[in-house]
Amino acid sequence: MSVWGWLALPPLAVLLLNRAIRNSLRAPRVPREAQPDGLSWQSVEVPTCNGKRLRAWYIPAGPRALVVMHGWGGNAANFLPVARHLKEAGYSLLLLDARCHGESDDDSFASLPRFAEDIEAGMAWLVGIAGIERDALAVIGHSVGGGAALLVASRRPEIRGVISLSAFAHPAAMMRRWLGAKRIPYWPLGAYVLRYVQQVIGYRFDDIAPIHTIARVRCPVLLVHGRDDAMVPLAEARAIRAAAGHADVELLELAGNHEEFGDVNGHVPKLLEFLELAFARRL
Repeated sequence: MSVWGWLALPPLAVLLLNRAIRNSLRAPRVPREAQPDGLSWQSVEVPTCNGKRLRAWYIPAGPRALVVMHGWGGNAANFLPVARHLKEAGYSLLLLDARCHGESDDDSFASLPRFAEDIEAGMAWLVGIAGIERDALAVIGHSVGGGAALLVASRRPEIRGVISLSAFAHPAAMMRRWLGAKRIPYWPLGAYVLRYVQQVIGYRFDDIAPIHTIARVRCPVLLVHGRDDAMVPLAEARAIRAAAGHADVELLELAGNHEEFGDVNGHVPKLLEFLELAFARRL
């Protein structure tokens, strides 16, 4: 049966199939297990699209600010291990829970473009509420949050820099790995799943893929990737770096997997050096 053949199924069967796809791709909501104690933090609400509200931690420090976005199934607490280093370096931090994650509002679905919308909502909050200048913002993101950070930077030239951790090169490749793990054959069911997901999120995968958006980013970018990442192979980070349209894209390869970098604390000076140079660069 072709992809179009699936659409010829009875309407109820198509409805049930689509519902099953959406349920299987729903992001797990994991509660925060820690707080940024000792960092003079504030719990804040950030308005975002569809009338939803994001829960976030704001950690004020200085006139330069970082919007920090977790990955799929994560929350703001994922970045607490590096938050103290960033604050002590003088960066104000906004650690967000994306929609459908952590303590933020639920929505009809989560997606890379919606992560990007939430990052932009965080930027607007920092400018409008916290008083940060529009040209004093950088973004840090992990996994789908890292891909979303690149998407935002591709359309927001005022961003000073992006640190993208464990980002995949293309959503279709990520989806095909997921299909393989579920032992779902690509043809025809898997192809239908990819088509349906693009229809739901309102974007072609090609238009939001980091391997394509990186060429439209004009600020400095630091890609960080674990050598033992089994979810997103290191080769994908190298492919994103190769597709960059300018020389201000670096790749830092670390020991670690998709979620954890065993020696990340030893590389904090590199992250801080990157941010310092990114903010010093003229727009």
